[in-house]
Amino acid sequence: MSRRGESDADRAWHVIVSLVMDSRGDWRRKVVLATGLPFSRTRALRRLAQGPLTLRALAESMTIDAPAATLAVDDLEERGLVRREPHPDDRRAKMVTLTAEGRRLVAIERKITDAAPAALAALPPKDAAILRRILEPLGTKGR
Repeated sequence: MSRRGESDADRAWHVIVSLVMDSRGDWRRKVVLATGLPFSRTRALRRLAQGPLTLRALAESMTIDAPAATLAVDDLEERGLVRREPHPDDRRAKMVTLTAEGRRLVAIERKITDAAPAALAALPPKDAAILRRILEPLGTKGR
């Protein structure tokens, strides 16, 4: 245990979160400029790029509440980026699916470089390789 009763895993997590949260602003701004959408909307499109989701599943995947997901989908639908379709097994639910234009914007977003922050890029190659080997098995999802 390190200071304040935190485990090494807790401390490592705080370092990772801080590094990510403090360094993704430039990438997020590039995504907003390239797509013309608020970043929250591109987050929804990325989730839907994996396949259709119910509103509830979309909300859960984005860690937002159902009303916020509904507002996001309403906005995306008005822009012609998603459509609601009947759920195949539940008449009360709707599936949200990307349109061709929605897929086009996801493709644009995926082309925007999300380079490692300077502190990480400055690691010696051996250390960067060790860090990658440690982190990859943790199951982080691609964007």
